[in-house]
Order: sequence, then C-alpha cells, then structure tokens
Amino acid sequence: MSDPLLLGGLALTALVALIAIRLPIAYAMIAVGAGGIMWLNGPTLLLSQLKTLAYGQFSVYDLSIVPMFILMGELATVAGLSQALFRGANVWLGWMRGGTAMAAIAACAGFGAVCGSSLATASTMGKVALPELRKYNYSGALATGTLAAGGVLGILIPPSVVLIVYAVIVEANIVTMFAAALIPGLIAVLLFILTIALYVAIRPQAGPAGGAASRAEFISATLGLLPVTIIFGLVLGGIYGGLFNPTPAAAVGVVLVGGYGLVRGAIGWRNLTEALLATARSSGMIFLILLGAELMKIFMSRAGLPQQAAAWIADSGMSPLSVMVVILFALILLGCLMDSLSMILLVIPFFWPMLLELNGGIYQTTAEGAGFAMSTDELKIWFGILALIVVELGLITPPVGMNVFIISSMARDTPMIETFKGVLPFFMVELLRVALLLAFPAITLFLPRLLAG
Repeated sequence: MSDPLLLGGLALTALVALIAIRLPIAYAMIAVGAGGIMWLNGPTLLLSQLKTLAYGQFSVYDLSIVPMFILMGELATVAGLSQALFRGANVWLGWMRGGTAMAAIAACAGFGAVCGSSLATASTMGKVALPELRKYNYSGALATGTLAAGGVLGILIPPSVVLIVYAVIVEANIVTMFAAALIPGLIAVLLFILTIALYVAIRPQAGPAGGAASRAEFISATLGLLPVTIIFGLVLGGIYGGLFNPTPAAAVGVVLVGGYGLVRGAIGWRNLTEALLATARSSGMIFLILLGAELMKIFMSRAGLPQQAAAWIADSGMSPLSVMVVILFALILLGCLMDSLSMILLVIPFFWPMLLELNGGIYQTTAEGAGFAMSTDELKIWFGILALIVVELGLITPPVGMNVFIISSMARDTPMIETFKGVLPFFMVELLRVALLLAFPAITLFLPRLLAG
C-alpha cells in the first residue's frame, strides 16, 4: 500500500476501533504502531527499534517530573487542600448571588495548581463543593455545569502533567511552557466567574446568595488559604526565579504537601501507601502510552503521512492560520473520544511537523518571513497552549465529555442533559478564549518573552 494518506487513515480507523472495544489506549497504540511498522518493513526493523526504544523514551530526565507532580496531586487530595481552598474562596465570594459557584471555580483553579489533572480536579472538587451548592438550592444545571467546567482548569494552570508531556514531545522548555500557561489560565478563571455572574443575572433563582460568614469564620477560612498559597508560590516562584529546575521543584512540592498533610493528621501510612500506589499506576500508564505514541510516530513517519499531509496543505493554498484553525477543530472532535494525554501523545507528533513546515522549518529563529510570524520556539509555545485549551473542551463536549460523566455520577438527582446544558455557557466562553489567543498570540507569549529578556 503506497498511498500514505490511505494507510494513515486505515491505521487511525483501526486505533479508534480498538479503543471503542475498550482496549486500553496504550495497548491500542502499541498494537497499531507495531503492526504498521511490520506491514511496511517487516519484523526485523520492529525488533531493532524495540531493543532501545523503551529505554530511550523512559530515561528522559525531564519525564522524571511526571511521577513527582502526580504524587503531589495524590497527596493534595488526601491532605484536605481541596476543602481548605473551597472554604476560603467561599467566605470571600459566597455572600453574593452565584458566589458559591464562583468559589468553586476559584477552588478548582487553586487545586489544579497543585494537582495538574483535570479529571482529578473535577472529581475532588465535586465531592467538596456539590453539597454546598445543594445546600444553597443552586439549580442542578448550574451546580454540575460549574464543577464540570471548573475541572478543566487543572490541565492548563501550571504545573500540568499534560503540559510537561507536550514540552517533551516538541522539545520545548518546561519552565517556558509553565510561564506561557499562566495568563491564559487566569483568563479562563475570570471568564468562568463572569459567565456565572451573567447566568445568575438572567436566572436569579439558579444561584441564590449564601449567608455572610462571621468574622471568626472569615479569618479562619482565609488563614486556611495560606498553605496552598505558600506551596504554589514556592514551587512556581522557585521555578520562575531560577532557584531550581522543574524536577527539584516537584520534589519540593511533594515534601510541602506531604508535610502539610502530616501536620494536619490527614496523611497516615495507609493514605501514603495508597497515594504511592496510585502514582505508580498513573505513571506506568503514562509511560506506556509514551511508548505506544513513539511506535505510532515511527510508523507514520515511515509511511510518509506527515510529509504527504504537509505537501497536500501547501498545495491547497490554505493560509497557516486557517490550517491552525482546522487542527484545533480536529482536536476538539478527538477530545470527545479519548483522554487528553492520549490525544496529545497521538496527534501532536503528526500535526507539529506540518505547522513547523508552514513556519519555515525547524531552524526558523526569527519572525521575518515565517508563516506564523514567529520563531519556531514561540510557535511551540503558542500551539501548545492552544492545543491544551481545545483538549479541555473535549472534556466537556458531548457525547463523551469525561468531566460531565464524573460530575453526573456524583449528582444522580440531576439528569446528564441538564449538566450539558449547564456546561454550555462555559463551552462558549472557552471558544471565545481560543479566538482571543488565536488573534493575539502576544497574550500567550508575553511572559515567556519577559523571562527570555
């Protein structure tokens, strides 16, 4: 079979079919990638690649940050940080109409900063905030929609495991990617809070105002925010300030979160063992997906699919920005079918070479004459942030919407269709954020340029 596009299409169809029959994504990618290499070049090449491929993938130093941040998130869950965050945000915002929902968004952003996982953020904050939203008679749509949307903040607000993996794939600087994600993440928080304010202005009964906290409660809850602020400040401040690299920063975060849990008495041997086992399972899954993604990358490259696709796009006469829009739209659709990490690992090695070619190649170091009017390093940053945002959209997009399923499983008295209705306004403002970052790349690139200068 000589047509790269046809071969690639058949491979992707086979991959989706394997995922549809509930084969784990890592095994599906390994099966399709290995099978494709054997189809093209026989078993000798595959065996030759497998001799060193796994070691070469797993021994990358930058990837050692992944289990550290996963462990930090696991410890944060059992240490009670989520409760402290929501309680603190609620005493500041809960007195106004829709304020408890706004507090849930703020708490999701804070927890995402020490967790790095959207699904974990949605699950943990759902358990904490849902009872309070019910207590104040919030509508099912607004309550569940807010928590499902708030969960997506975990994937972008640094530190983010998916952002780290993306940086490794395209060989971007992790610190720079963290800096680039900060402003878009804060914009999302602001837009989500404004969305809730507009929602309750139109439907006041959907988000009644909560009671004002007493002076003692206000002081106690506000002081409860200090540990998260200190942890977040030391980890990210240490990275941005050059005190330590991301991997040592992750280790510092683990020690700080673990120490906080021990002082509070929330972490014992049993919790610690469970957190370590959960970290091992998640890390093993991620590394196995990395292996599968590398096999898929080798197969696609040897089939000539990225080169053929790049040539087809060049011949089509589409502008670079139009190509970017098409890619982002495709990522939204794919996000409905698979989890964010798997999708990033699968499609970025395919889409990135096309964008690189449109921008003038890997050695493009200036904006002059480049397709996207930026250097290769800046394109890595801009595309990465845009890709992660549209991956977020997949988590709240029907028919799959993993965050919606997680929240719906907790709020069984609210039909899933109501949750999708509640999440729709947040979906629309996310599209607005994508359009804003597409139109003004400087928003994403401001902090990286500041750090570089």
